[in-house]
This record gives sequence, C-alpha cells and structure tokens, in this order.
Amino acid sequence: MPTTQQLNDLVIQVRRDILRMVHKVNSGHPGGSLGCTEFLVCLYNELMDLNEGFEMDGINEDLFFLSNGHISPVFYSVLARRGYFPVEELNTFRLINSRLQGHPTTHEGLPGIRIASGSLGQGMSVAIGAALAKKLNQDTSIVYSLHGDGELQEGQIWEAAMFASAKNVDNYIATIDLNGKQIDGSTDDVLNMGDLNAKFKAFGWDVLEIKEGNNVEAILSGMKEAKNRTGKGKPVCVLLHTEMGNGVDFMMHTHAWHGKAPNDAQLESALSQNPETLGDY
Repeated sequence: MPTTQQLNDLVIQVRRDILRMVHKVNSGHPGGSLGCTEFLVCLYNELMDLNEGFEMDGINEDLFFLSNGHISPVFYSVLARRGYFPVEELNTFRLINSRLQGHPTTHEGLPGIRIASGSLGQGMSVAIGAALAKKLNQDTSIVYSLHGDGELQEGQIWEAAMFASAKNVDNYIATIDLNGKQIDGSTDDVLNMGDLNAKFKAFGWDVLEIKEGNNVEAILSGMKEAKNRTGKGKPVCVLLHTEMGNGVDFMMHTHAWHGKAPNDAQLESALSQNPETLGDY
C-alpha cells in the first residue's frame, strides 16, 4: 500500500498532468478535475481491489464508472499513472484520432474505460446494472461511481436512486462531488437541490459525508467506512465536499474554470504551485 506522502506526491503530479493537458489544446475541464484529484488517486491506488491488466467484464474486481465524464483529464491521468496505458499518451488529449477524447469513449479500446460518459445523469444507471450483474454472478466485488452535484439536477439520477434502494443494490457506492458549482454558476443559484443527505436517505440509501474531500487521509477514512457499510441491504451514497480547482489559487472559489484552459502565464503560475514529483510526460 502506498504511504500518505506517496499519495500526496501523486496528487500533485496528476494536477500537473491535468493543467498541461488542457493547456496544450486550449480545451477541457480543469476545475472539476482538480477538485476530484485526491479522490481518484485514493480510489485507484488504495481503495479499489483491481486485477492485473484490463478486461472489460471486470469479473472479480471492483469497478468504477465516471458519470460526469467532462472531468476526463483527471481520469486519464490517474489511469495512466496506475499503468493502464503509457503516461506519454496523455500528450494526445483531445487530438484528432486520439484515444483520449474530451469525454471518455469506448470505441478506441482505451484500457480502464468501460462506458462512454459525459451525457450527464446516466452513470448511476450503468453502475447499478453492473452491481446487479455481480450479484447474479456471485461476485462479491464493489461497484463505485462518481457524479457531479450539478448532475443531480438530471431526473434519471433519481429514477436510478429509487431503483437501487428498491432492489437492495448494496454492493454499490455512489460518490457525489459536492463542490457547489456548475458551468453556469453555483448550484444553489442554478437549481437549489436542498438537503442532499436527507434526499438520499428518503430514497432509501445509507449516506455518509466526507467534509474534507481534498484531504487524502479524510478520503481514505471515509471511503473505507463506506465500504464497511456495503452488504447491508442499502446502496451507499458518499457526499464528498470538494473545492473546484483545488491546488491552484486562482482557479479555486469560482465556477469560472469549469471548462476553461489556462493561458501560458497562468499555466506557469499553476505549475509553480505544484512542483513536479514523479516526472511529466
């Protein structure tokens, strides 16, 4: 198992990857990617039980589905740094004929990608299907998914949430990136969703919150508790409180960097705040 320091070093390197990827093509979504860096680093490097190599069916291993697919930069970086494909391939992000499109796709056969995502609201339904398949196959592995809080404004999420509890899909953990921001502003201003803890509980889920969603130790502790709550008749929801643009001072505390790339000077400033730890691609 990696140490906390090793995980934090990887977090910094993944931040650098994200920033350099979106800067090169002047396109992409750095804000949410930076906000979820700690979570995905922890998930893929300590929390999930993974097989060697990649098989699409994912038998006897934990599965992860990224529903808010626009934060593909962080997903691609974490997968590459975990060994799913060469780190150097990050240099092809959003280029024509690249396997690393702006939203994850499956037709190019990129290891680690099991669904095309980015059409918000769909990932929970897919994850529930995968979790039910594991139950039918007597596979005791866990299915994880990640969703943006603005994504919860999609009705399909709540249909899926209702189904998951009604069918006792208790081998499933859905994490909500609760940063309070979406492309047009704060989630409260665009469409206030009220008390999400109470909402998911009303839909029959077991709910826990990680208040420090950009802290590696807090994530590890909270997600291990979430795993302990599986297998008890209810799907599990984790409300992960994060900061959009975390780790780059001028990207934090605003929705402005949801889908905007830094210019040359901004990239230099952002990279200076995150000194290289493992080597750029």
